[in-house]
Amino acid sequence: MLASRLTLLLCCAASPLVTNARAEGDSAPLHQRIDEMIAAATTDYASIVSAVCSDEEFVRRLYLDLSGRIPSAEQTLAFLQNDHLDKRVQLVNQLLTTPEHARHLQHRLDVLLMERRPKKHIDVAQWRDYLFSSLIQNKTWDVLTREILTADGVAKEERVRVRFLLDRELKAEETTRDLGRVFLGRDLQCAQCHDHPTITDYEQVHYFGLNAFLNRSYLFTDPKSKEKWIGEKAEGTVKFTSVFTSVEAETAPRMLTLPPLVDPSPDKEPYIAKPDKAARGIPKYSRRLLLADAITDPANRAFRLNIANRLWAMMTGRGLVEPLDMFHSDNPPSHPELLDLLADGLVEHSFDMRWLIREIALSQTYQLSSVIKDGTSAPPEKYTSGLLKPLSPEQLSWSVMQACGVVAKSQQQVAAKLAKDEPTLKPDTAEYALRMESLVDKSLSPHVENFVTIFASANESSRFDATANQALFVLNGDLISNWLKPSQGHLTQRLAEHSDTDKMVDEFYLRLLTRRATESDRQMLKDFVQGDAEEQAEAMRQAVRSVLCSAEFRFNH
Repeated sequence: MLASRLTLLLCCAASPLVTNARAEGDSAPLHQRIDEMIAAATTDYASIVSAVCSDEEFVRRLYLDLSGRIPSAEQTLAFLQNDHLDKRVQLVNQLLTTPEHARHLQHRLDVLLMERRPKKHIDVAQWRDYLFSSLIQNKTWDVLTREILTADGVAKEERVRVRFLLDRELKAEETTRDLGRVFLGRDLQCAQCHDHPTITDYEQVHYFGLNAFLNRSYLFTDPKSKEKWIGEKAEGTVKFTSVFTSVEAETAPRMLTLPPLVDPSPDKEPYIAKPDKAARGIPKYSRRLLLADAITDPANRAFRLNIANRLWAMMTGRGLVEPLDMFHSDNPPSHPELLDLLADGLVEHSFDMRWLIREIALSQTYQLSSVIKDGTSAPPEKYTSGLLKPLSPEQLSWSVMQACGVVAKSQQQVAAKLAKDEPTLKPDTAEYALRMESLVDKSLSPHVENFVTIFASANESSRFDATANQALFVLNGDLISNWLKPSQGHLTQRLAEHSDTDKMVDEFYLRLLTRRATESDRQMLKDFVQGDAEEQAEAMRQAVRSVLCSAEFRFNH
Protein backbone atom coordinates (compact mmCIF):
# COMPACT_ATOMS: atom_id res chain seq x y z
CA MET A 1 0.00 0.00 0.00
CA LEU A 2 2.78 2.41 1.02
CA ALA A 3 4.84 1.61 -2.07
CA SER A 4 1.93 2.06 -4.48
CA ARG A 5 0.83 5.33 -2.89
CA LEU A 6 4.37 6.72 -2.90
CA THR A 7 4.87 5.73 -6.52
CA LEU A 8 2.34 8.44 -7.32
CA LEU A 9 4.21 10.84 -5.05
CA LEU A 10 7.33 10.63 -7.19
CA CYS A 11 6.05 11.91 -10.54
CA CYS A 12 8.64 13.85 -12.51
CA ALA A 13 7.99 17.42 -13.60
CA ALA A 14 7.73 18.13 -17.34
CA SER A 15 10.68 19.85 -19.04
CA PRO A 16 10.20 22.94 -21.19
CA LEU A 17 12.06 23.30 -24.46
CA VAL A 18 14.97 25.71 -24.44
CA THR A 19 17.18 26.33 -27.46
CA ASN A 20 20.75 27.50 -27.76
CA ALA A 21 22.15 29.48 -30.66
CA ARG A 22 24.54 27.54 -32.89
CA ALA A 23 27.92 28.83 -33.84
CA GLU A 24 29.87 28.02 -36.96
CA GLY A 25 33.59 27.48 -37.31
CA ASP A 26 36.47 26.53 -35.08
CA SER A 27 36.33 29.87 -33.28
CA ALA A 28 33.09 28.91 -31.54
CA PRO A 29 33.33 28.05 -27.82
CA LEU A 30 33.93 24.38 -27.13
CA HIS A 31 30.48 23.83 -25.60
CA GLN A 32 28.82 24.93 -28.84
CA ARG A 33 31.12 22.78 -30.96
CA ILE A 34 30.26 19.82 -28.72
CA ASP A 35 26.58 20.30 -29.56
CA GLU A 36 27.26 20.63 -33.28
CA MET A 37 29.32 17.44 -33.38
CA ILE A 38 26.79 15.46 -31.34
CA ALA A 39 23.96 16.62 -33.63
CA ALA A 40 25.92 15.99 -36.84
CA ALA A 41 26.68 12.39 -35.85
CA THR A 42 22.99 11.35 -35.89
CA THR A 43 20.97 11.80 -39.08
CA ASP A 44 17.56 12.22 -37.46
CA TYR A 45 18.93 14.07 -34.40
CA ALA A 46 16.46 16.96 -34.56
CA SER A 47 13.46 14.64 -34.53
CA ILE A 48 14.56 12.50 -31.58
CA VAL A 49 16.53 14.84 -29.31
CA SER A 50 14.93 15.50 -25.93
CA ALA A 51 14.02 18.96 -24.74
CA VAL A 52 16.54 20.87 -22.67
CA CYS A 53 16.00 20.07 -19.01
CA SER A 54 13.96 22.28 -16.72
CA ASP A 55 15.61 24.60 -14.23
CA GLU A 56 14.67 22.17 -11.46
CA GLU A 57 16.39 19.29 -13.24
CA PHE A 58 19.40 21.43 -14.10
CA VAL A 59 20.09 22.76 -10.61
CA ARG A 60 19.92 19.28 -9.09
CA ARG A 61 22.06 17.72 -11.81
CA LEU A 62 24.68 20.44 -11.67
CA TYR A 63 25.02 20.41 -7.88
CA LEU A 64 25.46 16.64 -7.95
CA ASP A 65 28.05 16.78 -10.74
CA LEU A 66 30.01 19.78 -9.48
CA SER A 67 29.45 19.78 -5.71
CA GLY A 68 28.77 16.10 -5.07
CA ARG A 69 25.39 16.62 -3.38
CA ILE A 70 21.91 17.91 -4.05
CA PRO A 71 21.34 21.63 -3.41
CA SER A 72 19.63 22.92 -0.30
CA ALA A 73 16.06 24.20 -0.63
CA GLU A 74 17.40 27.73 -0.28
CA GLN A 75 19.92 27.21 -3.08
CA THR A 76 17.24 25.67 -5.29
CA LEU A 77 14.82 28.55 -4.74
CA ALA A 78 17.55 31.14 -5.32
CA PHE A 79 18.25 29.59 -8.72
CA LEU A 80 14.60 29.13 -9.69
CA GLN A 81 13.77 32.72 -8.76
CA ASN A 82 16.78 34.13 -10.64
CA ASP A 83 15.44 35.74 -13.84
CA HIS A 84 18.82 36.36 -15.52
CA LEU A 85 19.07 34.82 -18.99
CA ASP A 86 22.57 33.49 -18.26
CA LYS A 87 21.81 32.13 -14.80
CA ARG A 88 22.95 28.63 -15.80
CA VAL A 89 26.33 30.01 -16.83
CA GLN A 90 26.48 31.93 -13.55
CA LEU A 91 25.76 28.80 -11.51
CA VAL A 92 28.36 26.73 -13.38
CA ASN A 93 31.01 29.41 -12.81
CA GLN A 94 30.03 29.77 -9.16
CA LEU A 95 30.11 26.07 -8.27
CA LEU A 96 33.43 25.42 -10.01
CA THR A 97 35.20 27.81 -7.65
CA THR A 98 33.81 26.36 -4.41
CA PRO A 99 35.65 24.07 -1.96
CA GLU A 100 32.76 21.61 -2.41
CA HIS A 101 33.72 21.17 -6.08
CA ALA A 102 37.32 20.46 -5.12
CA ARG A 103 36.11 17.93 -2.54
CA HIS A 104 33.84 16.19 -5.06
CA LEU A 105 36.57 15.98 -7.71
CA GLN A 106 38.93 14.74 -5.00
CA HIS A 107 36.56 11.82 -4.37
CA ARG A 108 36.40 11.07 -8.11
CA LEU A 109 40.16 11.13 -8.62
CA ASP A 110 40.77 9.13 -5.46
CA VAL A 111 38.55 6.33 -6.77
CA LEU A 112 40.21 6.52 -10.20
CA LEU A 113 43.76 6.42 -8.85
CA MET A 114 43.41 4.14 -5.82
CA GLU A 115 40.13 2.25 -6.40
CA ARG A 116 39.21 2.40 -2.70
CA ARG A 117 42.29 0.49 -1.54
CA PRO A 118 42.82 0.36 2.22
CA LYS A 119 45.89 1.91 3.79
CA LYS A 120 49.18 0.07 3.33
CA HIS A 121 52.06 2.50 3.65
CA ILE A 122 50.46 5.93 3.17
CA ASP A 123 47.67 7.34 5.33
CA VAL A 124 44.48 7.53 3.29
CA ALA A 125 43.30 10.78 4.90
CA GLN A 126 46.61 12.49 4.14
CA TRP A 127 46.45 11.27 0.54
CA ARG A 128 42.96 12.70 0.15
CA ASP A 129 44.07 15.97 1.75
CA TYR A 130 46.83 16.15 -0.86
CA LEU A 131 44.32 15.69 -3.68
CA PHE A 132 41.93 18.21 -2.14
CA SER A 133 44.65 20.81 -1.65
CA SER A 134 45.82 20.26 -5.23
CA LEU A 135 42.32 20.74 -6.61
CA ILE A 136 41.69 23.86 -4.52
CA GLN A 137 44.72 25.26 -6.36
CA ASN A 138 43.26 23.95 -9.64
CA LYS A 139 46.36 21.87 -10.19
CA THR A 140 46.23 20.44 -13.71
CA TRP A 141 46.06 16.75 -14.60
CA ASP A 142 49.54 16.59 -16.13
CA VAL A 143 51.07 18.26 -13.06
CA LEU A 144 49.23 15.88 -10.72
CA THR A 145 50.38 12.93 -12.82
CA ARG A 146 53.99 14.10 -12.67
CA GLU A 147 53.88 14.60 -8.91
CA ILE A 148 52.34 11.17 -8.33
CA LEU A 149 54.69 9.24 -10.62
CA THR A 150 57.97 10.94 -9.63
CA ALA A 151 57.53 10.72 -5.85
CA ASP A 152 59.85 8.38 -3.95
CA GLY A 153 58.43 8.75 -0.43
CA VAL A 154 61.54 10.24 1.19
CA ALA A 155 60.73 13.94 1.66
CA LYS A 156 58.14 14.30 4.45
CA GLU A 157 56.26 17.11 2.75
CA GLU A 158 55.94 15.10 -0.46
CA ARG A 159 55.69 11.56 0.91
CA VAL A 160 51.93 11.33 0.46
CA ARG A 161 52.31 11.63 -3.33
CA VAL A 162 53.96 8.22 -3.56
CA ARG A 163 50.78 6.36 -2.60
CA PHE A 164 49.90 5.29 -6.16
CA LEU A 165 53.16 3.37 -6.52
CA LEU A 166 53.94 2.50 -2.91
CA ASP A 167 50.59 1.04 -1.90
CA ARG A 168 50.79 -1.20 -4.97
CA GLU A 169 54.24 -2.16 -3.62
CA LEU A 170 55.68 -1.76 -7.13
CA LYS A 171 54.41 -5.23 -7.99
CA ALA A 172 55.14 -5.57 -11.69
CA GLU A 173 51.82 -7.03 -12.85
CA GLU A 174 49.58 -4.81 -10.72
CA THR A 175 51.46 -1.53 -11.19
CA THR A 176 52.01 -1.95 -14.94
CA ARG A 177 48.39 -2.82 -15.55
CA ASP A 178 47.14 0.13 -13.51
CA LEU A 179 49.46 2.57 -15.25
CA GLY A 180 47.91 1.49 -18.54
CA ARG A 181 44.32 1.59 -17.32
CA VAL A 182 44.37 4.75 -15.21
CA PHE A 183 46.61 7.02 -17.31
CA LEU A 184 46.29 5.61 -20.84
CA GLY A 185 42.85 4.03 -20.95
CA ARG A 186 44.25 0.63 -21.97
CA ASP A 187 43.96 -2.55 -19.94
CA LEU A 188 47.05 -4.46 -21.04
CA GLN A 189 46.73 -7.31 -18.56
CA CYS A 190 46.05 -9.92 -21.23
CA ALA A 191 49.15 -8.80 -23.15
CA GLN A 192 51.48 -9.87 -20.38
CA CYS A 193 52.15 -13.42 -21.60
CA HIS A 194 51.54 -12.84 -25.31
CA ASP A 195 50.03 -10.34 -27.70
CA HIS A 196 46.38 -9.86 -26.74
CA PRO A 197 44.37 -12.77 -28.22
CA THR A 198 41.40 -10.61 -29.32
CA ILE A 199 42.67 -7.01 -29.42
CA THR A 200 45.28 -6.62 -32.12
CA ASP A 201 46.32 -3.16 -30.84
CA TYR A 202 47.53 -4.55 -27.50
CA GLU A 203 50.94 -6.13 -27.97
CA GLN A 204 53.17 -7.80 -25.42
CA VAL A 205 55.88 -5.23 -26.08
CA HIS A 206 53.46 -2.47 -25.00
CA TYR A 207 52.96 -4.09 -21.61
CA PHE A 208 56.68 -4.66 -21.04
CA GLY A 209 57.57 -1.25 -22.47
CA LEU A 210 55.58 0.27 -19.60
CA ASN A 211 57.04 -2.20 -17.15
CA ALA A 212 60.57 -1.24 -18.22
CA PHE A 213 60.17 2.19 -16.61
CA LEU A 214 59.85 0.50 -13.20
CA ASN A 215 61.72 -2.79 -13.50
CA ARG A 216 64.83 -1.36 -11.83
CA SER A 217 62.88 0.16 -8.92
CA TYR A 218 62.31 -1.61 -5.61
CA LEU A 219 60.94 -1.00 -2.12
CA PHE A 220 63.53 0.03 0.43
CA THR A 221 62.90 0.03 4.20
CA ASP A 222 64.60 2.94 5.94
CA PRO A 223 66.41 1.45 8.98
CA LYS A 224 65.61 4.46 11.19
CA SER A 225 61.99 5.37 10.41
CA LYS A 226 61.02 1.88 9.13
CA GLU A 227 59.19 3.68 6.33
CA LYS A 228 59.06 2.22 2.84
CA TRP A 229 60.76 4.31 0.16
CA ILE A 230 61.40 3.71 -3.52
CA GLY A 231 64.97 2.89 -4.45
CA GLU A 232 66.38 2.14 -7.90
CA LYS A 233 69.20 0.17 -9.40
CA ALA A 234 71.33 1.38 -12.30
CA GLU A 235 70.99 -1.80 -14.30
CA GLY A 236 68.33 -4.28 -15.35
CA THR A 237 66.79 -5.24 -18.67
CA VAL A 238 63.29 -6.35 -19.55
CA LYS A 239 63.06 -9.61 -21.47
CA PHE A 240 59.85 -11.47 -22.27
CA THR A 241 58.74 -14.55 -24.14
CA SER A 242 55.42 -15.14 -25.84
CA VAL A 243 53.77 -18.34 -24.64
CA PHE A 244 52.30 -18.68 -28.15
CA THR A 245 55.51 -18.42 -30.19
CA SER A 246 58.24 -19.04 -27.57
CA VAL A 247 60.12 -16.14 -29.16
CA GLU A 248 62.17 -14.12 -26.64
CA ALA A 249 62.34 -10.36 -26.99
CA GLU A 250 63.74 -7.39 -25.08
CA THR A 251 62.54 -3.80 -24.76
CA ALA A 252 63.71 -0.52 -23.34
CA PRO A 253 61.12 1.78 -21.74
CA ARG A 254 58.50 2.80 -24.29
CA MET A 255 55.03 4.33 -24.36
CA LEU A 256 52.76 2.02 -26.37
CA THR A 257 53.51 2.43 -30.12
CA LEU A 258 55.97 5.30 -29.66
CA PRO A 259 59.68 4.56 -30.22
CA PRO A 260 61.54 3.09 -27.23
CA LEU A 261 63.76 5.37 -25.18
CA VAL A 262 67.49 4.95 -25.55
CA ASP A 263 69.44 4.42 -22.33
CA PRO A 264 72.68 6.41 -22.11
CA SER A 265 76.03 4.66 -22.29
CA PRO A 266 76.96 3.04 -18.96
CA ASP A 267 78.78 5.35 -16.57
CA LYS A 268 81.88 4.15 -14.74
CA GLU A 269 80.18 5.22 -11.54
CA PRO A 270 76.45 4.97 -12.27
CA TYR A 271 75.24 5.81 -8.75
CA ILE A 272 74.65 8.93 -6.73
CA ALA A 273 74.09 6.51 -3.84
CA LYS A 274 74.82 2.80 -4.15
CA PRO A 275 72.06 0.47 -2.90
CA ASP A 276 72.77 -1.45 0.29
CA LYS A 277 70.99 -2.33 3.52
CA ALA A 278 71.55 1.11 4.98
CA ALA A 279 70.78 3.28 1.93
CA ARG A 280 68.40 3.17 -1.00
CA GLY A 281 69.88 3.17 -4.46
CA ILE A 282 69.86 6.45 -6.37
CA PRO A 283 71.24 6.07 -9.90
CA LYS A 284 72.50 9.00 -11.98
CA TYR A 285 70.18 7.87 -14.76
CA SER A 286 66.69 6.96 -13.56
CA ARG A 287 64.27 5.09 -15.78
CA ARG A 288 61.51 5.62 -13.21
CA LEU A 289 61.81 9.39 -13.34
CA LEU A 290 61.40 9.25 -17.13
CA LEU A 291 57.95 7.67 -16.74
CA ALA A 292 56.13 10.93 -15.95
CA ASP A 293 57.81 12.70 -18.88
CA ALA A 294 56.97 9.89 -21.28
CA ILE A 295 53.39 9.49 -20.15
CA THR A 296 52.61 13.25 -20.35
CA ASP A 297 54.62 13.86 -23.54
CA PRO A 298 52.49 15.58 -26.22
CA ALA A 299 53.44 12.77 -28.60
CA ASN A 300 51.57 10.33 -26.33
CA ARG A 301 47.98 11.08 -27.38
CA ALA A 302 46.66 8.23 -25.24
CA PHE A 303 47.23 10.35 -22.11
CA ARG A 304 45.07 13.27 -23.24
CA LEU A 305 42.40 11.08 -24.86
CA ASN A 306 42.05 9.04 -21.67
CA ILE A 307 41.46 11.93 -19.25
CA ALA A 308 39.18 13.74 -21.74
CA ASN A 309 37.10 10.58 -22.04
CA ARG A 310 36.94 10.11 -18.27
CA LEU A 311 35.84 13.69 -17.60
CA TRP A 312 33.20 13.41 -20.33
CA ALA A 313 31.92 10.19 -18.74
CA MET A 314 31.89 11.79 -15.28
CA MET A 315 29.67 14.60 -16.55
CA THR A 316 27.42 12.80 -19.05
CA GLY A 317 27.23 9.29 -17.59
CA ARG A 318 28.95 7.52 -20.47
CA GLY A 319 32.38 7.67 -22.09
CA LEU A 320 32.84 8.36 -25.78
CA VAL A 321 34.86 5.15 -25.46
CA GLU A 322 33.24 2.45 -23.31
CA PRO A 323 34.56 0.73 -21.26
CA LEU A 324 36.79 3.61 -20.22
CA ASP A 325 39.93 1.47 -20.12
CA MET A 326 39.44 -0.30 -23.44
CA PHE A 327 40.73 2.14 -26.07
CA HIS A 328 41.56 0.21 -29.25
CA SER A 329 40.76 0.29 -32.98
CA ASP A 330 38.02 -2.35 -32.68
CA ASN A 331 36.31 -0.26 -29.98
CA PRO A 332 36.44 3.23 -31.51
CA PRO A 333 34.93 6.34 -29.90
CA SER A 334 31.26 6.90 -30.66
CA HIS A 335 32.27 10.43 -31.75
CA PRO A 336 35.98 10.30 -32.69
CA GLU A 337 36.25 13.91 -33.84
CA LEU A 338 34.62 15.11 -30.63
CA LEU A 339 37.02 13.12 -28.45
CA ASP A 340 39.96 14.59 -30.38
CA LEU A 341 38.48 18.05 -29.91
CA LEU A 342 38.11 17.58 -26.13
CA ALA A 343 41.59 16.10 -25.77
CA ASP A 344 43.31 18.74 -27.89
CA GLY A 345 41.39 21.47 -26.08
CA LEU A 346 42.74 20.12 -22.80
CA VAL A 347 46.30 20.38 -24.13
CA GLU A 348 45.67 23.94 -25.32
CA HIS A 349 44.45 24.78 -21.80
CA SER A 350 47.37 23.01 -20.09
CA PHE A 351 45.24 20.06 -18.92
CA ASP A 352 42.96 22.33 -16.88
CA MET A 353 40.24 19.88 -15.77
CA ARG A 354 38.06 22.68 -14.43
CA TRP A 355 38.03 24.29 -17.89
CA LEU A 356 36.84 21.12 -19.62
CA ILE A 357 34.22 20.36 -16.95
CA ARG A 358 32.87 23.90 -17.41
CA GLU A 359 32.61 23.55 -21.19
CA ILE A 360 30.79 20.23 -20.93
CA ALA A 361 28.39 21.64 -18.33
CA LEU A 362 27.58 24.61 -20.59
CA SER A 363 26.76 22.41 -23.56
CA GLN A 364 23.16 21.75 -24.54
CA THR A 365 24.13 18.07 -24.75
CA TYR A 366 24.82 18.03 -21.01
CA GLN A 367 21.61 19.97 -20.32
CA LEU A 368 19.20 17.69 -22.22
CA SER A 369 16.32 16.27 -20.23
CA SER A 370 16.46 12.59 -19.33
CA VAL A 371 12.81 12.34 -20.44
CA ILE A 372 12.86 10.68 -23.88
CA LYS A 373 10.68 12.27 -26.53
CA ASP A 374 7.45 10.30 -27.10
CA GLY A 375 7.65 7.71 -29.86
CA THR A 376 11.44 7.92 -30.18
CA SER A 377 14.36 5.82 -29.09
CA ALA A 378 18.11 6.04 -29.50
CA PRO A 379 21.06 4.16 -28.01
CA PRO A 380 22.80 5.94 -25.12
CA GLU A 381 25.94 6.57 -27.18
CA LYS A 382 23.96 9.01 -29.33
CA TYR A 383 23.52 11.40 -26.36
CA THR A 384 20.05 12.48 -27.53
CA SER A 385 18.79 12.69 -23.95
CA GLY A 386 20.29 13.06 -20.50
CA LEU A 387 21.61 9.72 -19.24
CA LEU A 388 20.70 8.41 -15.80
CA LYS A 389 23.70 8.16 -13.48
CA PRO A 390 23.54 6.29 -10.15
CA LEU A 391 24.85 8.43 -7.33
CA SER A 392 28.29 7.45 -6.09
CA PRO A 393 28.46 6.45 -2.40
CA GLU A 394 29.85 9.90 -1.61
CA GLN A 395 27.14 11.70 -3.58
CA LEU A 396 24.46 9.56 -1.96
CA SER A 397 25.73 10.15 1.57
CA TRP A 398 26.07 13.91 1.15
CA SER A 399 22.67 14.12 -0.55
CA VAL A 400 20.91 12.15 2.19
CA MET A 401 22.58 14.32 4.83
CA GLN A 402 21.66 17.46 2.89
CA ALA A 403 18.03 16.38 2.55
CA CYS A 404 17.67 15.33 6.19
CA GLY A 405 19.16 18.56 7.57
CA VAL A 406 22.41 17.02 8.82
CA VAL A 407 24.65 19.21 6.64
CA ALA A 408 22.89 22.43 7.66
CA LYS A 409 23.09 21.44 11.33
CA SER A 410 26.83 20.76 11.03
CA GLN A 411 27.33 24.07 9.19
CA GLN A 412 25.59 25.95 12.01
CA GLN A 413 27.77 24.25 14.62
CA VAL A 414 30.95 24.97 12.66
CA ALA A 415 29.91 28.61 12.11
CA ALA A 416 29.45 29.03 15.87
CA LYS A 417 32.85 27.46 16.51
CA LEU A 418 34.56 29.70 13.96
CA ALA A 419 32.89 32.78 15.43
CA LYS A 420 34.27 31.83 18.84
CA ASP A 421 37.70 30.46 17.95
CA GLU A 422 38.58 32.54 14.88
CA PRO A 423 36.69 35.84 15.24
CA THR A 424 38.92 37.64 12.71
CA LEU A 425 37.89 35.20 9.98
CA LYS A 426 35.18 37.02 8.06
CA PRO A 427 32.20 35.20 6.51
CA ASP A 428 31.64 35.61 2.76
CA THR A 429 35.35 35.22 2.08
CA ALA A 430 37.11 32.40 0.24
CA GLU A 431 39.16 31.59 3.32
CA TYR A 432 36.02 31.29 5.46
CA ALA A 433 34.33 29.02 2.87
CA LEU A 434 37.40 26.78 2.80
CA ARG A 435 37.56 26.53 6.61
CA MET A 436 33.83 25.87 6.77
CA GLU A 437 33.97 23.10 4.18
CA SER A 438 37.02 21.46 5.74
CA LEU A 439 35.51 21.40 9.24
CA VAL A 440 32.10 20.21 8.05
CA ASP A 441 33.79 17.50 5.97
CA LYS A 442 35.83 16.38 8.98
CA SER A 443 32.70 16.28 11.12
CA LEU A 444 30.64 14.27 8.65
CA SER A 445 33.32 12.08 7.04
CA PRO A 446 32.61 9.10 9.37
CA HIS A 447 29.05 9.04 8.00
CA VAL A 448 30.39 9.22 4.43
CA GLU A 449 32.70 6.27 5.12
CA ASN A 450 29.70 4.35 6.45
CA PHE A 451 27.91 4.86 3.12
CA VAL A 452 31.05 3.92 1.20
CA THR A 453 31.30 0.65 3.14
CA ILE A 454 27.70 -0.23 2.27
CA PHE A 455 27.37 1.13 -1.26
CA ALA A 456 30.81 1.02 -2.91
CA SER A 457 31.36 -1.69 -5.50
CA ALA A 458 34.59 -3.11 -6.77
CA ASN A 459 34.46 -1.34 -10.13
CA GLU A 460 32.10 1.58 -9.45
CA SER A 461 29.72 0.28 -12.11
CA SER A 462 27.53 2.69 -14.04
CA ARG A 463 24.58 0.44 -13.22
CA PHE A 464 22.69 0.47 -9.96
CA ASP A 465 21.47 -2.87 -8.61
CA ALA A 466 20.65 -2.37 -4.95
CA THR A 467 21.55 -5.20 -2.60
CA ALA A 468 19.50 -6.29 0.39
CA ASN A 469 22.07 -4.73 2.75
CA GLN A 470 21.82 -1.40 0.94
CA ALA A 471 18.01 -1.38 1.05
CA LEU A 472 17.98 -2.33 4.74
CA PHE A 473 20.56 0.37 5.51
CA VAL A 474 18.20 3.05 4.20
CA LEU A 475 14.92 1.51 5.38
CA ASN A 476 15.94 0.30 8.84
CA GLY A 477 19.49 1.45 9.57
CA ASP A 478 20.23 3.25 12.82
CA LEU A 479 22.16 6.06 11.13
CA ILE A 480 19.30 7.32 8.97
CA SER A 481 16.79 6.52 11.73
CA ASN A 482 18.64 8.99 13.96
CA TRP A 483 18.56 11.63 11.22
CA LEU A 484 14.78 11.17 10.91
CA LYS A 485 14.10 11.72 14.60
CA PRO A 486 12.44 15.07 15.32
CA SER A 487 15.38 17.22 16.37
CA GLN A 488 16.37 20.85 15.93
CA GLY A 489 17.43 21.34 12.32
CA HIS A 490 16.34 17.90 11.11
CA LEU A 491 13.93 17.72 8.17
CA THR A 492 11.23 15.87 10.10
CA GLN A 493 11.23 18.57 12.79
CA ARG A 494 10.96 21.34 10.20
CA LEU A 495 8.06 19.58 8.46
CA ALA A 496 6.23 18.97 11.74
CA GLU A 497 6.42 22.69 12.61
CA HIS A 498 4.35 23.71 9.58
CA SER A 499 0.75 24.57 10.41
CA ASP A 500 0.12 25.13 6.69
CA THR A 501 0.13 21.71 4.99
CA ASP A 502 0.78 23.25 1.58
CA LYS A 503 3.99 24.81 2.88
CA MET A 504 4.92 21.46 4.45
CA VAL A 505 4.49 19.73 1.08
CA ASP A 506 6.53 22.43 -0.67
CA GLU A 507 9.42 22.00 1.76
CA PHE A 508 9.23 18.19 1.55
CA TYR A 509 9.71 18.20 -2.23
CA LEU A 510 12.23 21.02 -2.41
CA ARG A 511 14.51 19.51 0.23
CA LEU A 512 14.26 15.91 -0.94
CA LEU A 513 13.77 16.07 -4.70
CA THR A 514 14.83 19.61 -5.63
CA ARG A 515 11.52 20.36 -7.31
CA ARG A 516 8.09 21.74 -6.66
CA ALA A 517 5.28 19.32 -5.96
CA THR A 518 2.75 18.55 -8.67
CA GLU A 519 -0.92 18.68 -7.73
CA SER A 520 -1.08 14.88 -7.51
CA ASP A 521 2.07 14.92 -5.34
CA ARG A 522 0.51 17.50 -3.09
CA GLN A 523 -2.75 15.62 -2.54
CA MET A 524 -1.06 12.25 -2.11
CA LEU A 525 1.32 13.48 0.59
CA LYS A 526 -1.48 15.29 2.44
CA ASP A 527 -3.57 12.10 2.46
CA PHE A 528 -0.60 9.99 3.52
CA VAL A 529 0.26 11.98 6.64
CA GLN A 530 -3.24 12.32 8.04
CA GLY A 531 -3.94 11.27 11.65
CA ASP A 532 -3.04 12.41 15.13
CA ALA A 533 0.37 13.92 15.91
CA GLU A 534 2.05 10.56 16.52
CA GLU A 535 0.60 9.00 13.36
CA GLN A 536 1.61 12.05 11.31
CA ALA A 537 5.19 11.89 12.61
CA GLU A 538 5.51 8.18 11.75
CA ALA A 539 3.89 8.66 8.34
CA MET A 540 6.31 11.50 7.60
CA ARG A 541 9.32 9.36 8.50
CA GLN A 542 8.02 6.60 6.20
CA ALA A 543 7.45 9.10 3.40
CA VAL A 544 11.00 10.49 3.72
CA ARG A 545 12.53 7.00 3.81
CA SER A 546 10.56 5.97 0.73
CA VAL A 547 11.79 8.98 -1.20
CA LEU A 548 15.39 8.27 -0.15
CA CYS A 549 14.97 4.76 -1.59
CA SER A 550 13.33 5.99 -4.80
CA ALA A 551 15.00 6.02 -8.21
CA GLU A 552 14.29 9.75 -8.44
CA PHE A 553 16.56 10.34 -5.44
CA ARG A 554 19.20 7.64 -6.08
CA PHE A 555 19.92 8.71 -9.65
CA ASN A 556 21.29 11.86 -11.18
CA HIS A 557 18.84 12.57 -13.99
